[in-house]
Amino acid sequence: MGQAAGAQPGRTEDANGRADAALHGAWRAGRAEALLAILDEHYLWTLREEPLTATSRGDRRFNARLRDESPAATARRSAETADRLARLSALGSPRPDGSIGWPDTWTESERTDADLLRFELSLDVRGAAFHSEQMPISKQSGPQVWLPQMGDSIAFDSAQDYADFAARVDAVSTVIEQTMAQMRLGLAAKRLPPRVVMIGTDEQAAVLASETVAASPTLSPFYKPFRSLAAEDPAAARASRAISEKVVPAYAALAEFLRREYIPACRESFGISQGIDGAAAYEHALSWHTTTTLSARQVHDLGLSEVARIRAQMIKVIPRTDWPDRDRYGGDEGFAKFVEYLRADPRFYHKSSDDLLAGYRDIAKRVDAALPRFFGTLPRLSYGVRELPPLAAPTSPTAYYYRGSLEQGLAGFFVANTHRLDQRPRYEMTALTLHEACPGHHLQIALAQEMRDVHPFRTLTSHTAFIEGWALYAERLGLEMAADGSGERIPGPAGPDGPGTGLYADPYDDFGRLTYEMWRACRLVVDTGIHAQGWPRERAVEFMLRNTALSPLNIEREVDRYIAWPGQACAYKIGQLKISELRARAESRLGARFDIRAFHDAVLGAGAIPLPTLEARIERWIEARAK
Repeated sequence: MGQAAGAQPGRTEDANGRADAALHGAWRAGRAEALLAILDEHYLWTLREEPLTATSRGDRRFNARLRDESPAATARRSAETADRLARLSALGSPRPDGSIGWPDTWTESERTDADLLRFELSLDVRGAAFHSEQMPISKQSGPQVWLPQMGDSIAFDSAQDYADFAARVDAVSTVIEQTMAQMRLGLAAKRLPPRVVMIGTDEQAAVLASETVAASPTLSPFYKPFRSLAAEDPAAARASRAISEKVVPAYAALAEFLRREYIPACRESFGISQGIDGAAAYEHALSWHTTTTLSARQVHDLGLSEVARIRAQMIKVIPRTDWPDRDRYGGDEGFAKFVEYLRADPRFYHKSSDDLLAGYRDIAKRVDAALPRFFGTLPRLSYGVRELPPLAAPTSPTAYYYRGSLEQGLAGFFVANTHRLDQRPRYEMTALTLHEACPGHHLQIALAQEMRDVHPFRTLTSHTAFIEGWALYAERLGLEMAADGSGERIPGPAGPDGPGTGLYADPYDDFGRLTYEMWRACRLVVDTGIHAQGWPRERAVEFMLRNTALSPLNIEREVDRYIAWPGQACAYKIGQLKISELRARAESRLGARFDIRAFHDAVLGAGAIPLPTLEARIERWIEARAK
C-alpha cells in the first residue's frame, strides 16, 4: 500500500476475520451466487481500501494502515471499479433508457442490492474523469484536518491496538507525500481550487509542525491516545519518534509547499465551472450529491421559491416575540431590524463553553424521551455531546456528527463548535441538536449500521441527499414533539405556515428553526449561483446575510465551504423536500391507516439510499398498507 506495513502478526486476511464473518448467515440462502460474489468482493475491497472505515466497523485487520493516496493507487482503484461495474451490468439486460433489467428470478432485495451497487459504481466511473483527488485540501478537509482527529474514533483495548495506531502515525508522512504528489499533478494539469478556500491551510499544517510540537512530540494530537501509557511503552515510544522524525517534517513540508508553491497558483475564480473541467464537473457534482438528474437551473429556481416561502413564515414569527420594536417595523425592514437585534443582544449567547455544551445535552435528553412516539425501531448505540477540537474549531462549521461503533464499543458523538461564543446563538440550538443527534444523524446512521438480514454492503451506502435530507426533515419533527420532554406526541402545525409548537413553542426557537431551513434553501441558490452562474463570493455572502439570521462568521465559513465542495450543499434541501413529499403522499392516500412510526421505519429501514430508490420503496410501502 505504500504506507504502514500489512496486517500484523496474528491478524489474518482470510475468512476468519470479522468482516468476512459478516458475509455469512441465513440471509444468504437462495440468493443469486453471481450477484453475491460481486457484492462480497466490493464489500471486502472497500474495507481493504478504506482502513479507517474497516476499523470503525470493528474489523481490525487493517488497523496499522492508512488509505493509499498515491496516483498509482488512484488509477488502480478506478480500473477495478470500472471492471466491477462491467461484470455487474453483465448479469442483467440493458434497457433503452440506459438502466438494467435484472433476472426475473431475483428477489426484491437482490434487485435493490444490484441497483444500489450499479448506481454507486457508475457515479465513481463517471467521476474519475474529473480527478477530485488532485484537489484534496481546503480549510475544511485534507490531511491537516482529518488525520489529527483519527484517534478520536478508535477504541484502544489492547497493546496491539496501540501498536497498530503507532504504525498509523508512522504512515502519516507517507500520506502527506502522496497528497502532495496528487496536488502537483493538479498543478501540471491546471486543475486547481479557488484560492479563497486554500488561504489558511498552510497555517493549519504549520500548527502540526510547530516548534512546540517539535520539541515535545507528546503535545501533538497524534500522541493523544498514548498519554495514558508510560513514555517507555514500545508503542508510545514509536509514536513519539515518528512524530518527531517524520510527522513534524512532513507537515512542515506541506505548509511550505502550500505557502510558496500551491496557494499562489490557485485560481481567483470561485465556481468549479470556471475551472479546467468546466460545467460538466458541476453537473456531475450535483448528480453525485443529490442522486437526481435535476439541472443547475432547476435547483436554482427551486431554491428561490423556497426562500420566498420560508421568508414569509419568518416574518410571521416576529410579532410573537418580545422584541421591543416588533410593532414599529414590518415586512422586509422589520426582518432586517429583527435579525440585527438577534445578532447583537447578548441574552441570545452563552457565556462559557461548558454552558453551551450543557444546553445541547439538555435538549438532547428531552428529544430522546419523545423518540418512541415516532419510531418503532430505535438504535442500540448511544451517543454523547462533546466539544470540537480547538485546532479545527476556528475554520470549522457549527457542528459535526461522528458515527460510533457497537463493534468497537464506541458511542456516536454530536461535536459542537465552542469557538467564538458570540457567534453561537441559543435560538439555533434546538434545530441543530435535532439535526446532528436524534432524530437526525445519530438515529439514522446508527440504524443503518445495525441493519440485519441484508448484505453488509448495504451498511456502507452513504448518499448525502438521504443522510442530510433526513437530518433536515428531523429538524421539523421538533414541531410535533412535546416541549416538556415527556415523549408525548402532539399535533404539528396546521399546514406548512402554522405557528411553532412542541420544541419550538418559544418563538425565538421557531425563528431559529426557520433560519436553519432558510439556510438550506439559500444553499440551493448560492451553490448554483457560484458554480453555474459565476457569482462572486461577495454576492453569495450578501444573499445569505439578507435572507438568514446566521451570524456573519458562520455565513463566511459556509460560503467558503460551498466554494470548496460543489453540489454537496444542495443535497440537504433536495433530500428533505423528497422525504416531506413522500410523507404527505402517504398521509393523503392512507388517511386513518397512516402510522408515523411505521412510515419512519420504512424510510430508514434500507439505509442511506438514493432518492429514486427511496421513492420506489415508499410507493411499495403505501400500496401494501392500503391493502
